[in-house]
Amino acid sequence: MDTTVKPLFCDTGLAERIERAEVQLITDGNAAARRRNGDGKGFLKPATGGVAAFAEDESPLNKVAGLGFGGVPDDALLDEIEQAFADRGAPVQVELAHVADPAVGAVLTERGYRLTSYENVLGFPLPGEHGRPAPEGIEIRPSGEEEFDRWIEVVADGFAHPDTQGVPSHEEFPREVIAAAVRDLVGAAGMRRYSAVRDGALVGGASARMADGIAQLTGAATAPAHRRRGVQTALLAARLADAAAAGCDIAVITTQPGSKSQENAQRQGFHLLYTRAVLVKQV
Repeated sequence: MDTTVKPLFCDTGLAERIERAEVQLITDGNAAARRRNGDGKGFLKPATGGVAAFAEDESPLNKVAGLGFGGVPDDALLDEIEQAFADRGAPVQVELAHVADPAVGAVLTERGYRLTSYENVLGFPLPGEHGRPAPEGIEIRPSGEEEFDRWIEVVADGFAHPDTQGVPSHEEFPREVIAAAVRDLVGAAGMRRYSAVRDGALVGGASARMADGIAQLTGAATAPAHRRRGVQTALLAARLADAAAAGCDIAVITTQPGSKSQENAQRQGFHLLYTRAVLVKQV
């Protein structure tokens, strides 16, 4: 049987499907954060097929996602969204797929949104050849409840010390906020957790959410002292194998442009599907 990975073309239908999965992930994480805080400060607003979300101060879940596939937001809706963020002292950040309706970008720039950064969405068609073994000395295994707190610590620490390869991220988050967001996402969205063990120590962690045939590969991080040893590649291969076994037809991952994470993904056979422009307005 031919298991060669063939080029993966992303039309607007596939992009919309991936963006809807992203919207659901943000929705679940936002709901968990609001339950945890119970202060009424968070909000979640539908936005022409997408969603505007605020979880808590400085959270990576504070964004507008999924626009451009369900119509163009009108001024009244954007006024409401911008006021909601302004009331919480936060800017509005829109992550807009470049294959979405271009009229959305025109509306946002007319309202004073500025292009701040980009992020890449890559995809891997399943089933496919993904059986690369973990490097010698690295074990990838499911992460159990008994090590959940330690797993959170390792992942949060990895995100707090980002890799310097590629385009720098435009965002920085306090370590405790990262840990809270990861905990909310993993707990609320039904994610599978993976641990990377080296010399008996937990040195990396990752997660995956599988729904509607899409495997969202999220939350992968390696402790800074254990990078460049194949941990990320091994975590990626393990999640691809599980996604194929679960019946998913595509796996997706989001990376900073030119980053080590993107390099690892493309070496595993991922294809660049589309780019999200990050547009920000201070309100």
